[in-house]
Amino acid sequence: MTAATGRWIRNFVDGRFVEPDEDRSFDNIDPATGQVTARVHEADRALVDRAVTAARRALHDGWATAPVRERTALLRRAADLIEERFEEFVAAEVADTGKPVTQARELDVPRAVANFRTFADVVAAAGQESFVTDLADGRRALNYAVRKPLGVVAVIVPWNLPLLLLTWKVAPALACGNALVVKPSEETPATAALLAEVLADAGLPAGVYNVLHGFGGDSAGAYVTEHPGIDGVTFTGSSATGSHVMRTVAPRVRPVSFELGGKNAAIVFDDVDLDEALGGLARSVFTNTGQVCLCTERVYVQRSVFADIADGLAERARGLRLGRPTDEGTTTGPLISRKHREKVLGYFDLAERAGAKVLTGGGVPLLGDTLDGGSWIEPTLWTGLTQADRPVREEIFGPVAALIPFDTEEEAVALANDTEYGLAASVWTDDLRRGHRVAQAMNVGMSWVNTWFLRDLRSPFGGAGLSGIGREGGESSLHFYTEPTNVCVQL
Repeated sequence: MTAATGRWIRNFVDGRFVEPDEDRSFDNIDPATGQVTARVHEADRALVDRAVTAARRALHDGWATAPVRERTALLRRAADLIEERFEEFVAAEVADTGKPVTQARELDVPRAVANFRTFADVVAAAGQESFVTDLADGRRALNYAVRKPLGVVAVIVPWNLPLLLLTWKVAPALACGNALVVKPSEETPATAALLAEVLADAGLPAGVYNVLHGFGGDSAGAYVTEHPGIDGVTFTGSSATGSHVMRTVAPRVRPVSFELGGKNAAIVFDDVDLDEALGGLARSVFTNTGQVCLCTERVYVQRSVFADIADGLAERARGLRLGRPTDEGTTTGPLISRKHREKVLGYFDLAERAGAKVLTGGGVPLLGDTLDGGSWIEPTLWTGLTQADRPVREEIFGPVAALIPFDTEEEAVALANDTEYGLAASVWTDDLRRGHRVAQAMNVGMSWVNTWFLRDLRSPFGGAGLSGIGREGGESSLHFYTEPTNVCVQL
């Protein structure tokens, strides 16, 4: 039994797990059954201060100046160790999130491995900027930039893809020489603690990676972002929480990288291969029970194929199998919590009052056995909603989508861009020129053509508007996790 998956999920500070305090702890709940799987030790202000102090000391003790080859070699060892403990990570992720075991095996844990290896390669191959300046008197000057670690970075990750998003931030931050204070979601604490074991076994010095469990306000999340020893914050989560974090760090003018909410659109043109489009739409609406920031909640369909897309997508939704996450045949898990289900059900009520037609779903399924104690909800599709209705304008973060017809390309682009969010979009067409044209017209950080969620980890990732600030991925991550010092030498 490991420190991450036993009865206690403990904080990890300065290279060791901290003995838990029964009076300051909370339940870890399996969202598939509603049953308690462990107790989680909640960090207080004193423990947060210990973690930040340990991180600062680790930087000064040599981690910030360690050769790149040593840091990248450690990342590769960590990737190997995750592979060796692959099923442990799968089990921890499934128990925390309720997602199907097949998804954890095919997406979440493999991406964690890929994140470490990719950023080891990116940092190892990164160069430095340099310029030769010709002066008026015939002499020259050499300018070159030296990139240094940002410092002690707060890493705050959400509950939907906890291991994937954690390693997406941890890997480049470590490769660049930073020390980290990680605050995982209170809903999904296990894999952050399990990763602490892996990094320690890989040889990471004490204090470089610290994990603090707890909630947002008046708990570990607030204590970390308010701490004067934090040099920067990388955060993935809701737009409202991101706005609060920004206000918290603003007085100290700390850099932030935010990947926030989305109300993502898909545009389906009538020249598309219908089967290909339906397969892609089903993935983009229902993957991870719709709990992915990149998921599609607005589907705009050219009028001549609207009925075909609506009927076909509803049929695919009815073919999803809700069931025990550990069953190989399960395709769809629960929502993360009862609280989140109440939020999603609230939008079901709003859609009904707005006159929506429910193509499929619209309620809570009865699955029997212990599963009825979980946070289950039916995959749901609506027609009949307008652009002004709240279920079309606000992020729901569930397995839901509104289907709306359009007539012209210009109309489709205007409808898709009519939102305060700007994270992702997908375009479905067999016209190559239209695909490029419309994808570039989307006011988003990521735009797909005839696919969805296909990622090259070297490319920039992030959003605009309420969807975030900054980009991570490839060299974009290096730019956030380092600060340049320009050196000018007159020759």
